Amino acid sequence: MPTPSPFPLPSGPDAPVLMELTGPDDTPALRADAVRNRARLLEAASRFVAEHGVDCLTMEAVAKSAGVGKGTVFRRFGDRTGLLMALLDHSEQAFQAGFLSGPPPLGPGAPALDRLHAFGRATLREAASRLELYLAAQPDGARRYSNPPYQVRLTHLTMLVRQVAPDGDAELLSQALMASLDPALIHHCLRRRAMPLERLEAGWSDLVDRCARAA
Repeated sequence: MPTPSPFPLPSGPDAPVLMELTGPDDTPALRADAVRNRARLLEAASRFVAEHGVDCLTMEAVAKSAGVGKGTVFRRFGDRTGLLMALLDHSEQAFQAGFLSGPPPLGPGAPALDRLHAFGRATLREAASRLELYLAAQPDGARRYSNPPYQVRLTHLTMLVRQVAPDGDAELLSQALMASLDPALIHHCLRRRAMPLERLEAGWSDLVDRCARAA
């Protein structure tokens, strides 16, 4: 899996940052070796998912496909959720770059309300394009709201909500808005309720407009 190029990030106390995949204490040699090993394992995992589906993905299967011991996979990713999150990492960083430093209205340069509309629509489309992987990679309840991708998105959303509704509780409003973008809910609406994606996008825009009018 290719490593994305660095992106310029906004500054300020509310500015979120992209996920960091390696610790700051890694030496250059160890870091380079870890990157190569990580890429090899992710390539094996990607091939396995393409051939057998996400539901069949296990740490043992990735180890066998990559020709390494199972312990190597566990040391690199921690558990199955960590492996699945790593598979999503490249697309997640590209998505983050879009709303942090990409062109408006998703990126900087547009009014906060327009950016809120664009953020929800983009999130819905991103989730729908990789829905099975997002569902499988969802952390358990203890980690769901503290994992780095969620925190980056929440921080960005809170910054926009604070501008649109300065008198409201921006953090709680943002958490409520984030709940409507949960992959499990998107799956239910798209697959169980057979709703078109356009309806979910329209629902997001209506929710955002109602929050803005209330403010």
